[in-house]
Amino acid sequence: MDLIPSFSIDHTKIIPGIFISRQDSVGENIVTTYDVRVTRPNREPAVDVAAMHSLEHIIATFLRNDPDWKDQVIYWGPMGCLTGFYLILKGNHHPKDIFDLLLRAFRSVKDTEEVPGATAVNCGNYNMHNLEMAKWYAGIFAEYLEYNAENNEIYEYPKAERLVTEDGRRFYDS
Repeated sequence: MDLIPSFSIDHTKIIPGIFISRQDSVGENIVTTYDVRVTRPNREPAVDVAAMHSLEHIIATFLRNDPDWKDQVIYWGPMGCLTGFYLILKGNHHPKDIFDLLLRAFRSVKDTEEVPGATAVNCGNYNMHNLEMAKWYAGIFAEYLEYNAENNEIYEYPKAERLVTEDGRRFYDS
């Protein structure tokens, strides 16, 4: 089987940031998946599960209510490794184009008084939320984004270097 693109990224080198994970054609349209990496994989602890769940609810609600972007939002959800989120948008936007949207989304968490949709009727695990920890993680990431706004490394994936044999076959170590 071919290694999927998100597993070809060198996770020992990736830093928090906003990256294009993949682009797909859907009919005549382009759909872009962004990797919104909040922590350094394998170097920093994963985001607390309950905080991640709260961030998912709060930021999904923010994105789907933003007047300029709501019609382009397809999906916002956590990565299985709990080091960030995937954002899927209609269109082909450079990560710098969505920087302000994501900065505003993460900043908005600090003013949240209640996790939207955190009831038994609206959520599959409504008891697993931690608003205070979500505020902490969102604040750290928003400060990081602000400080690194002009740093191109937060917009470009580091690529994994893979051994290529003489006959052109790629070696994958995982």
